[in-house]
Amino acid sequence: MSFRHDFVPTPFGDALAVFSDVGIVSFDLSESEDPHVPWLLESVSRRLGAVPDEEPGTGDELADLLAAYFEGEPIRFDEHVSFDWRLTTGFTRTALQAVCEIGWAETMSYGEVAVVAGSPGAARAVGTACRLTPFSVIVPVHRVIRSDGTPGHYGAHPERKRYLLDLEREASAAAAGAL
Repeated sequence: MSFRHDFVPTPFGDALAVFSDVGIVSFDLSESEDPHVPWLLESVSRRLGAVPDEEPGTGDELADLLAAYFEGEPIRFDEHVSFDWRLTTGFTRTALQAVCEIGWAETMSYGEVAVVAGSPGAARAVGTACRLTPFSVIVPVHRVIRSDGTPGHYGAHPERKRYLLDLEREASAAAAGAL
């Protein structure tokens, strides 16, 4: 199995995109100001057991999809990009796959996702799965909110979650107004 990586632009800065022969393995928005720092690649390399080769252009299709998404187009990434789920197992994978089913500009609580994932009562485990996702933005964990309707966290950047939720709601409202 070969792995390659590229950096893909987002409004939050460049994200590290790692691909296998199967599909995207990891899409990581760095918590630091510079996503090109070596520790980010080292972290995913450690989890993969291999160092991905740098291959500029590998993320171009994903970059185009993200650009459309951030322009307000209702992109469902799992319909356009193959996912390689190797960095997730068990309930984490099940929960993240359930999160993929949450529609554009819609939300579900952690508890509702747990029910859809087949484990009612596992709301905290859903929260952990969302926090540990190797697929920031492209698996829409930002659409998972607290049962009281508040957004909750998004790693160290709750403002990113609010931005994504607002982006989708505003684009959805604008599209509905255009009809």
